[in-house]
Amino acid sequence: MGQGEESKADPEAPVEIQERGEIFFFYRPKVGKEEAHGAEEVQHLYIVLRPESGERPVEEKQHPASGKEGAKKKKTTKKKDGETSESSDSAASEGGHGSEKVNIEHQTLLRFIVMGRKSLPPPTQRGRPFWGYVEMVTTKIEDVKASLQGEEYDTSTRGRRHKPPARALGEGVYRILRHNPGRRMHTHLIYKLEFPPEGESGDPQETFNIKREGSFLIQIKNPEQPGSSQFRGLQSKRKATFPAHLQGQFGQRRFHPADPPDFLNYEGCEFLLIAASDDIEGELGVELRAEEGEPEPEPACSDLVKTFGETASIAPLLKGTWA
Repeated sequence: MGQGEESKADPEAPVEIQERGEIFFFYRPKVGKEEAHGAEEVQHLYIVLRPESGERPVEEKQHPASGKEGAKKKKTTKKKDGETSESSDSAASEGGHGSEKVNIEHQTLLRFIVMGRKSLPPPTQRGRPFWGYVEMVTTKIEDVKASLQGEEYDTSTRGRRHKPPARALGEGVYRILRHNPGRRMHTHLIYKLEFPPEGESGDPQETFNIKREGSFLIQIKNPEQPGSSQFRGLQSKRKATFPAHLQGQFGQRRFHPADPPDFLNYEGCEFLLIAASDDIEGELGVELRAEEGEPEPEPACSDLVKTFGETASIAPLLKGTWA
């Protein structure tokens, strides 16, 4: 599928493409559930963004020794006596910090995102913000695979527990764009699905408000400003520590557009999505196209399956059914 294509239906439309890439949706049933059949049985909704090009081919991301990205590396580094590094757990609980350059046209960059309400904002509730945060940033596909897998673990009160693997829910192409309609500039995250194929979307997609296409205002939260009664946000130690040149763009404001998209390359970056429209062309003058899937696509047609293997059940992805 790749990053798809876009064209300006209105040559005068006041939009600029900042970033292009692929978008993948997953959900995970609650602990102890083998399957989910409704929102009440879902633990998390995940979004994975894979940027592949943009107005700047080189983006800035957190240092690879920070956050979960760093913790995963430390866990694979054994001490001479065969024990795992003791600092891995503390690193996993801190936000992203530091700096590394990544050429997104030639290197893999993946953002693993958690949506707090376990849903995208519905188009009928324009103006209502939905909070989310970047759980992990990595250049390794295996890190995302590990985060999607299930696991068994022990607790002191409930004994052994089973966390089921995530389910693949949708895939398509996305853009982050700058929109300057004459008022204050803002940024949009827009997407268009390829899978499930047209006509195959079902109850899972409806439950999570994942339409065939969508447009959302995206605002980055200032990690140095307190949360609100509506969005308390992450604990301080889990929040991103942006480089000075990014942090300085906030000033004293609580939110800032996702300009540049590099903000999203830091674990612990918190953001708001606000429904704008489910008609991208009508709203922004941009037509976004993904490759058309086959009427009865095989798993091999899906970039999600190609990229992550069958780490997650693909029935919701291809047939629009719960799993």
